[in-house]
Amino acid sequence: MVDFDRARQVMLDSQIRAGGVTNERIIAAMRAVPRELFVPDARRDLAYVDDLHWFGQPRTSRFMPSPASLARLLQLLEIHENDAVLDIGASTGYATALVASLAASVTGLEQDAALAATAQHNLARLGIANASIVAGDIAAIGPNQFDAIFAQGMLNSVPPGAIAALRDGGRLVTLIRNGAIGVAHVFVKTGGAVTTRQEFNGVLPTLLATPQEAEFIF
Repeated sequence: MVDFDRARQVMLDSQIRAGGVTNERIIAAMRAVPRELFVPDARRDLAYVDDLHWFGQPRTSRFMPSPASLARLLQLLEIHENDAVLDIGASTGYATALVASLAASVTGLEQDAALAATAQHNLARLGIANASIVAGDIAAIGPNQFDAIFAQGMLNSVPPGAIAALRDGGRLVTLIRNGAIGVAHVFVKTGGAVTTRQEFNGVLPTLLATPQEAEFIF
């Protein structure tokens, strides 16, 4: 039987810290949130391996990023305690649960209605009160609502609706596809203008619109 507490600590030491994540708030959140509750039942014993988890057929469905990939994106986002955060591609709610301990509030956006319901259930059973799940795409999100936004996957480009959802001074972090790999971008909205910088290369699947091979439409 897997000792999940030990597996979680090994993940922190061998993947998170070793991957260059030094933000102690993120490390504490990943120590506290039981990742094994958010993965498919068949992969529960593998919850803390350095790999992503698919919720359906690989490459044609939603997924949960590997721990290190997610932690690096969250560190880049520089979440503050008073921030309102949007998690795009929330799947079963793991990243949403992590961010709940870092920010004032977090909204997980998930297009797959079944996964959205699972995410809401997972947050409720952990007693997380400052997080919610919205089933839908970016059209369900109004403008000027969030201080920080991140996407749990690779995008071909940032949809205008995501930029519109940022408040003045807000940040958006995602991987933008560049051939076979992605490049982590930080977008900052200031006075209606948006600046961007590139930080590191990474590989995650492209976020999908439905559990079929289709382009991401958030």
